[in-house]
Amino acid sequence: MEVNRWELKPEDDLFPQRLKELHNVQVDVLYGLGDPKVLDSTCVSIIGARRATPYGIAISQMAGRVAGESGITVVTGGAMGCDCAASHAALDAGGRTIIVAGTGADRIYPSSSEEVFRKAVARGGAIVSIEPWGTSPRPYTFPKRNVIIAALSSVLVVAEAGARSGTMSTADAALEMDRTIYAVPGSIFSPTSQGTNHLIAEGAQPICSEVDLEQRLSIDFGVMRMVAKREGGQVGEVISALVASPLRPDELATRLGLDTITLLRTLADYETRGILEHLPDGRYSLTARSYEEYGMGVLSNVKGRESQEAE
Repeated sequence: MEVNRWELKPEDDLFPQRLKELHNVQVDVLYGLGDPKVLDSTCVSIIGARRATPYGIAISQMAGRVAGESGITVVTGGAMGCDCAASHAALDAGGRTIIVAGTGADRIYPSSSEEVFRKAVARGGAIVSIEPWGTSPRPYTFPKRNVIIAALSSVLVVAEAGARSGTMSTADAALEMDRTIYAVPGSIFSPTSQGTNHLIAEGAQPICSEVDLEQRLSIDFGVMRMVAKREGGQVGEVISALVASPLRPDELATRLGLDTITLLRTLADYETRGILEHLPDGRYSLTARSYEEYGMGVLSNVKGRESQEAE
């Protein structure tokens, strides 16, 4: 990736002031591609699980989109899952993103994130790293990368996180630097929400809706985002039950008092239409897109179809 390489040292004017405040990670040189001036923009870091659930992906997309539409630069690690979803959403909303690499800034890792790495640079953002050019993925570089992600923004949004994870190590680093943390609650039965729920219990700002996020960003950054109100139809009981947590067909049938065979036909219909997806462990979940539409109140009217299937 041979585009506008640069190196910044602490004495340089464009070197981010927030990185000068670090105590546990020493940054002698910040290597980057793209526009170094973006480092001085208003930034919010968005992080989450690599092996994200559809819920986590939807939350990351929502957060990236809201930030992008608010003129706030989104900082992520560019990893698969929540990171990549947030950066893509920010770019799709016309915003910018900074990707903090755990490798050299000229290395794309993981390879599945190649598109977002290239778009980040092409659309006025940057890829940065504290590792020298050409550095390959190493286990010890990613904890340092996580500190940089936390440091570059005054606010950290945690979309989804297990109790023990790289995401939580980033949150810990943010807490040590007295950054503001937003966390999105999830089901108490979901392992990938244990970390975010714990952060909220410990005092993180809970983000319970898109409006919550928009208002918090407005308060903390002094920005305004104007979005037209969208109306949607009613949502049926199957979808409503699966919003809280993915379930197996037998569990869902028992909870709703439905015939299992009839329910399976309904689930198959929703899966075909892209409303639900069948997880590897046998549970059904809303797709990331469906979670997003549900949160915005624009999930298509499926109540009538559920009623028809039950007849």
